[in-house]
Amino acid sequence: MSLLIKNIHRLLCLDHAPDVPPPDDAPQRRFVAGKAMADMHVLEDAWLLCENGRIAAFGRMADQAQPQRAEQVINAQGKLVLPSFCDSHTHLVFATARAREYVDRIQGLSYEQIAANGGGILNSAKRLRETPEEELLESAWRRIGEIADFGTGAVEIKSGYGLDTASELKMLRVARKLAGISPVAIKTTFLGAHAVPPEFAGRQEAYVDYLIEDTLPKVAEEGLADYIDAFCDRGFFTPESTDRLLEAGARYGLKPKIHANELDYSGGIQVGVQHGAVSVDHLECTGPEEIAVLKDSATMPTLLPSTAFFLGLEYPPARRMIDAGLPVALASDYNPGSSPSGRMAFVLALACAKMGMLPSEALHAATLNGARALEWEDQMGSIAVGKRANLIVTRPMDHESEIPYWFGRDPVESAILGGQLR
Repeated sequence: MSLLIKNIHRLLCLDHAPDVPPPDDAPQRRFVAGKAMADMHVLEDAWLLCENGRIAAFGRMADQAQPQRAEQVINAQGKLVLPSFCDSHTHLVFATARAREYVDRIQGLSYEQIAANGGGILNSAKRLRETPEEELLESAWRRIGEIADFGTGAVEIKSGYGLDTASELKMLRVARKLAGISPVAIKTTFLGAHAVPPEFAGRQEAYVDYLIEDTLPKVAEEGLADYIDAFCDRGFFTPESTDRLLEAGARYGLKPKIHANELDYSGGIQVGVQHGAVSVDHLECTGPEEIAVLKDSATMPTLLPSTAFFLGLEYPPARRMIDAGLPVALASDYNPGSSPSGRMAFVLALACAKMGMLPSEALHAATLNGARALEWEDQMGSIAVGKRANLIVTRPMDHESEIPYWFGRDPVESAILGGQLR
């Protein structure tokens, strides 16, 4: 199957500057950090050819090498083309919405108060335990279609709404089944340490023992997870408990991706970096000490501004982090309680309007840096020959700054996954 996109007004997120061809053996960029996040490599008046699900070639329309034929042709005159979004933090498999808690929050209850009253994660866990696997798969499949149409080409899905072995396995099996049938690339994360279930109330360490001794071996035996996660924050899991879980996960080959510093300066960033976490996520509470720790690491700071928006939290200090030379990724945190949306274009709008990120920085954070947070930077996240042909063709617009600027509009005219139009 071949697909040619021609007359592209602006082809965004090239792996290298278009007028400085790299040597044949030059490595592709793994991520973008600091000042480089603002430097968007763009090719104007361009074409791009997809073959067999990969980017085969691209160039300027004036190039003699422009292909003349393909099985399918898209005229992108006046439009932008960019890599699909890589959403590296979601809880996309869940049983039902939590709209009633939304009303509670409007009436003044905090996230922690709702959780203490049996709502929040515990409410989702109760519903998930009661829901058959087939129903979970059906509803999650609809959400996969939704985010694909919003321009997402790769996504991480966490467990954590089961909180017992059978239900955690059920969630992860659903996520693995989705990965086998979905055009969206999927990685999975075991997040048994999302909250302490009622049957272990007041016995957090006993629950951690249960996860390590009972749940984790079965997750590993079935090969259900790529990563291990823990909610290391005030009112949830301590750095000491998180340390134990990550050590146990490492014995089964599971790398860490940590919920950290959403509600307080919890030590979650430090314990994540100590264990070589692929990413530490949320980071609303991040100061000079945490930034210094991250600068000395290979861990990707991942920011979830739609969660701060929905819960009324302070936004992560993206500007300070980038100005300090760090990379950042952006993700949706799609879940029923604190971020019931997988629309990554809105995440970009929040990043610009509320966290001071430039549109070019936000686009890099949602594409190449998101791919790095999934360890897929060699496969997607930028325009490079050989990468997966997961692409967005926008509606007509003059410049990429319009993607976050028109925050109420869907910028995606066409979503392309594996070189095929949806």
